[in-house]
Amino acid sequence: MDYIAIDIGASSGRLIHANFQNLGGFKLEEIHRFKNEFQDKDGTDYWNFNNLVSEILNGLVEVKRKGINECYVGIDTWGVDYALVGENNSFLSDPVSYRDSRTKSVLQDFTSKMSLENLYKKTGIQLQPFNTVFQLFVEDKEKLGRADKLLLIPDLLGYIFTGKAVTEKTNASTMQLLNLKSRKLDSDVLDVLGIDEEIFPPLTEPGQILGEIQYDKFPNYDLPKVTFINVASHDTASAVVGTPGEGEEWAYISSGTWSLMGVEIPEGIATKEAFDSNFTNEWGVQGTIRFLKNIMGMWLIQEVARMQDYKYSYAELAKMASQEAAFQQFINVNDSRFLNPKNMIEELQTYCRETGQKIPETPGELARCIYDNLALCYAVELENLEKITGRNLSKLHIVGGGSNNKFLNQLTADICNIEVEAGPVEATAIGNLIVQMIATQGYGTLEQAREDIRNSVDLERYFPKNPLEIKEAIKGYKNFIDKKQLV
Repeated sequence: MDYIAIDIGASSGRLIHANFQNLGGFKLEEIHRFKNEFQDKDGTDYWNFNNLVSEILNGLVEVKRKGINECYVGIDTWGVDYALVGENNSFLSDPVSYRDSRTKSVLQDFTSKMSLENLYKKTGIQLQPFNTVFQLFVEDKEKLGRADKLLLIPDLLGYIFTGKAVTEKTNASTMQLLNLKSRKLDSDVLDVLGIDEEIFPPLTEPGQILGEIQYDKFPNYDLPKVTFINVASHDTASAVVGTPGEGEEWAYISSGTWSLMGVEIPEGIATKEAFDSNFTNEWGVQGTIRFLKNIMGMWLIQEVARMQDYKYSYAELAKMASQEAAFQQFINVNDSRFLNPKNMIEELQTYCRETGQKIPETPGELARCIYDNLALCYAVELENLEKITGRNLSKLHIVGGGSNNKFLNQLTADICNIEVEAGPVEATAIGNLIVQMIATQGYGTLEQAREDIRNSVDLERYFPKNPLEIKEAIKGYKNFIDKKQLV
C-alpha cells in the first residue's frame, strides 16, 4: 500500500511518498514541494490558506501521475494557529499567523481574568503569547460570535478535503485549552474566553481514519483514490515519533524554524519548577507526553539569510561562522523581540549595542553569534530538563532540517557535554508515515518503529570536547540571562 505524508512548516510544505513494502528501509520520495509564508494584509499577518489547499491538490495530482492510483494520506503542520468557520462552511477569514503582533502584550492582560500559574497548573503548557488561548483572548468577539467551528490548521485542511471535522489531540494540546489531568477541554479556561465548548469538533486520537477525499469538490483535479488518516498532526509530535531514541536516557531536539528540546514521558509534569523553567507538556502518540521547551531555533539564521537576499547558503554561513572567534556575544535567543522583527540583522545588532557587547557585523560574525547562543541555550535547557524529570540523559538526538548543520551539531555536543546523534532529516515525515502504517497495517509499537529507523537510516554521531573556554562561556551566559546584563 502507498502512503503520502503531507508535511507543512512555516516556510515550506511537501508531499513525501513511501510504500509499505519499503518500510524496513524507510525509502522516501519527495513528490511535490511548495513555499508557505504569511502575508501582511492591512496590518495583520495572515497565512495564505487557499494556496496551501491548491498546492496539496497539485501534489496529489502529481502522485497520480507517478502511477499511484490509491493511497493513504496524513497531514502535519505547525501548532496553535486556527481558522473560524461560520454557517454554511463559510470561512470568516484566513488564519492569522502566530508571529502577528496582536498578542504582543496579552499575557499581562490575561492575568486580570486568571493567573498564569493557574493556567499552567491546569494545562501544563508553556506560556507563550502566541498560544491559541491568548490569540482567542484578543480575537474579534463579533467574529467569534458568528463562528460555528474552530479548526486548527491540519484539522482545517482535513475538513476541506473530507468534510469531517475533528480536533486531533497532539496539535490540540498546543492550544493551552486542554486540561492535563482530565485530557478534556478545560471549562474554567473556556469561561475566561467566553467560548462555548461546542465550537470545538470532537477530540480524536492520532491513528484514526478521517475519511475519503470529496472528489466532487475538486472536479478540475485528476486525483488518486485518497483516504485521509489523522496522524500526529502537530509536526513536532510526528518528529518525535520519527526520532530513533532507545530506552529512557535520551532527549531530542526537533530542529527547524523552532528548536524543540525535550523528552518523552508517560505523565505530564506541571510543577512549580516546570512552570518557572517554562517547559511544556504537549500530547504525543500512544498516550505519551512531549515534555519540552520551545527555543527560537533556525528562524534566526533563516531571517539573517533572507535579509541578505540569500546571498549565502546555510552551509556557507555555517562555514563562515566556524572561522570566527567564539562567544563574542551573549543573547537571549528566546527574547520576544526576535519573534518577527522587520530586520533580524538590525535587531541582533541593536540588542548587542543595548547590552554593551561587541556588535556582529559580517555574515560570519552574525552566524557565529546565533549558533553560539543557540547551543548555550540548549545546554541550559538540557540541564533544566534533567533536574525537572530526574533523568540522567546520555544522548541527544537532533532531527529535522537542522540536523544537517554539522557545525552546530558539534558545537551542541561540546557545549552540552553530551553525545549527539544527528538524523534523520525527515523525522517528521517518517513519524507521519509510521502513524499511518500503525493505523492501517497494525505495524506495532513506537519502540519497533524506532528500532527500524535506527537500522535503516544513516545517523551521524558527535562526541563532546569540553574545554575550559566552553565552561566559562556557559557560566557567563547563565549570568547574563539571569541578570539581563554582562557580568
